[in-house]
Amino acid sequence: MRRRRSFLYAAAVLLATGVGVTVLQSEASAHGAMMAPGSRTYFCWKDGLTATGAIEPKNAACAAAVAQSGVTALYNWFAVLRSDGAGRTSGFIPDGQLCSGGTGGPYNFTGFNLARNDFPVTHLTSGASMRFDYNNWAKHPGTFSLYITKDSWSPTRALAWSDLESQPFSQVVNPTSVGGPGTNDGRYSWTGNLPSGKSGRHLIYSVWSRSDSTETFYGCSDVVFDGGNGEVTGLGGGTTTTPTTPPTTPPTSPPTSPPTSPPTSPPTGSGCSAMYSVTGTWNGGFQGEVMVHAGSTPVNNWTVSWTFPGAQTVTQLWGGKYTGSGSLATVKNESWNGTIAAGNHATFGFLGSGTTPASVQNLTCTTP
Repeated sequence: MRRRRSFLYAAAVLLATGVGVTVLQSEASAHGAMMAPGSRTYFCWKDGLTATGAIEPKNAACAAAVAQSGVTALYNWFAVLRSDGAGRTSGFIPDGQLCSGGTGGPYNFTGFNLARNDFPVTHLTSGASMRFDYNNWAKHPGTFSLYITKDSWSPTRALAWSDLESQPFSQVVNPTSVGGPGTNDGRYSWTGNLPSGKSGRHLIYSVWSRSDSTETFYGCSDVVFDGGNGEVTGLGGGTTTTPTTPPTTPPTSPPTSPPTSPPTSPPTGSGCSAMYSVTGTWNGGFQGEVMVHAGSTPVNNWTVSWTFPGAQTVTQLWGGKYTGSGSLATVKNESWNGTIAAGNHATFGFLGSGTTPASVQNLTCTTP
């Protein structure tokens, strides 16, 4: 399967509609996933959102995917990527592993390769015009290509390259960007026609290939051509709970004013500061969050460390790279959230075991 690539950085051509558009992109690490029609990782993240901040899938297929891949896949739903992808498709990603982008990415998404017909699904009309949305958690120039499964494909088997039509039904270079980056609802958007002559259950396979690096993103979106207009079903359905951490016993609601550790100095000067808070608790465990704030000047790469007051340990962490030694916890930024504009912040979260600490000790934030 071959695809076209563009190395234009500022000028873009909207191929799907033939309309010329100029888009200026900013420098950042790229992350994102299909939002309309939603990818499996995006919809499973939405399916599991709770008031406590924990993400606990209710959809049975999402729960099965997380049972295989772990909860980190939910908190990093926008990171199904290969840093060495270079736009490669067939012959690079093995059959049966298309939805996870293979196994060479930074996180484990293999559970989203499962052959199931009960993932959340978007209802569509064959041949209709549709606005396609792709999350722009970080912005970069590149080409977006959408493929559709052949009529012979069945959701009873994991997706193979031979299951996809050979050419994309929609392809666009540097589409219009709305909102973002660093938000759940920021998006790239373009308008195009859905493939004609389709009925019943299908997968739309998305490939976003950056033109300023070899990083490439992959994703599967479950759709059904039944005359729908973008309605989504399967979110929040069923009573299945995630069989991995956090425990199946739901966390208790956080207090009205969650306890926090005082921010490190300087909160408004140069450098960075950090603030810890508790977002959920349950018997034997808790969920914490740390906000990393930039002062009056931008921050390029940061390291946060603290000491737990007791025997607490971090069991899982998202939004950073964690190392631990005894009660000392250290978290360095990911490649995509190391740069923080002056006055802005980045956030990482984690699951911990042990008695919930209302605050942590020796909370510091440093920059190189």
